[in-house]
Amino acid sequence: MVSQAPTIYSLQAPKDISLTEIEAELGQIWQSYGMAGEDGALPAATRATTFTLVVYEPEETQLLLAALGFYSGPIDGILGPQTEVALRAAQKAFKIPETGTVTPDTLTILRGEAAKSRASGTISEAASSMGDSKSPRIADEIALRNPCRIVTLSPVAGADEGVKAQVAAYCPIQKQSSGTLVCCEYLTLTGTATALERIGGMIPALLIGGLPKFLWWKATPDPNNPLFKRLSAVCNNVIVDSCNFNEPEKDLLNLQELVENGVPLADLNWRRISGWQELAAQAYDAPNRRAALGDIDRVNIDYEKGSPVQALLFIGWFASRLGWKPVGYQQEKGDYDITKIKFLSNDQRPIEAELAGVPMGEGGQIPGDLIALRLSSTNINADCGTLICSETGGCMRMETQGGAQSTGLFQQVTSLSEQKAEALLSQQVQRWGHEALLEESLATCAQILKLGFSTEE
Repeated sequence: MVSQAPTIYSLQAPKDISLTEIEAELGQIWQSYGMAGEDGALPAATRATTFTLVVYEPEETQLLLAALGFYSGPIDGILGPQTEVALRAAQKAFKIPETGTVTPDTLTILRGEAAKSRASGTISEAASSMGDSKSPRIADEIALRNPCRIVTLSPVAGADEGVKAQVAAYCPIQKQSSGTLVCCEYLTLTGTATALERIGGMIPALLIGGLPKFLWWKATPDPNNPLFKRLSAVCNNVIVDSCNFNEPEKDLLNLQELVENGVPLADLNWRRISGWQELAAQAYDAPNRRAALGDIDRVNIDYEKGSPVQALLFIGWFASRLGWKPVGYQQEKGDYDITKIKFLSNDQRPIEAELAGVPMGEGGQIPGDLIALRLSSTNINADCGTLICSETGGCMRMETQGGAQSTGLFQQVTSLSEQKAEALLSQQVQRWGHEALLEESLATCAQILKLGFSTEE
């Protein structure tokens, strides 16, 4: 069933103003409306009274190049040597003058090629539209539930011409609360990454004092980015979505560094595996099954090939709960991306986990979604076998592989109705501060990944 989008009442269509005029313009919007519909024709309106959300949109050039396979570096909005090489390669491939710079023709063709690839299913919706700051859907999902202020930072490529500001205000009209408009204030600041960094000191003044402040950093998280550091220091929560990481292993290590620096971190992708965590925990609720937890020494996780982040977060969570220490890490790339991890339990029992990136004919909206999970033991008398699948066919590969122990319990994950970032974000802004389980799981993930990087060196 397709839900119908709410009617939107516009208090103020997007209006270009100078940076120094933002607060005065917002005040004028509400003053001209009258706040309570004085003419009797309009309902009362509630101004931003819950929180401020700062959204850092990735610069679209790098996203488009990455989605089309020309770029694999960080999505940071900085058009350095690596991006220039990728631009030249794309320009050569699409027969555009090879300038190594972002020209209007280059952007037009990259957007068109990304749209064609998305339509044919060769790249995911998330990969090709992650930087689409023109779409209001994210803010609207939040505005439906909370009257807030949303400050969007949109880095653009090209010459540094300073920062341009835009102000708007929209109110979704809902039948159940038609007597009052719940409104969002939208502030958009556009300029090069350098220009945005230059005015970084002004941005905290745009956040509503005394209310929670959230930073949704949609680019690659970089602990050393000056603007990121400035904003994360004044926000109650820093929100990322690890499903879009270009270099998943390195970027997960960056997340762990943020945690070590005291940044209160939230990851939307962590929320996507909550159903798997709940079923795995429930499988061992019964007293006899809880006792059998100590017999588990084999973990198999299948995920959609493309991003191992969900699988790594799950094994990080599971191992941290049971006190397993990572001691070995090995990767095998091929038709299936195989990651083998060795652990030692508190009583020095060896445990092996295998994460398999399974090629899918049609990938889902979220890169790296979990497909199946098997917990088992080499002890054939142990009663710890559990098989969890995303759908009826999700366990076929694991069932054909078999194992030393039969599966004692089968569970099926019911797919969440909304796994998209905007829906998860609207839930995330209901809470803030440190998430202990995520931080402990990331710490274990970091231990695992550092084993891999030390092997490479």
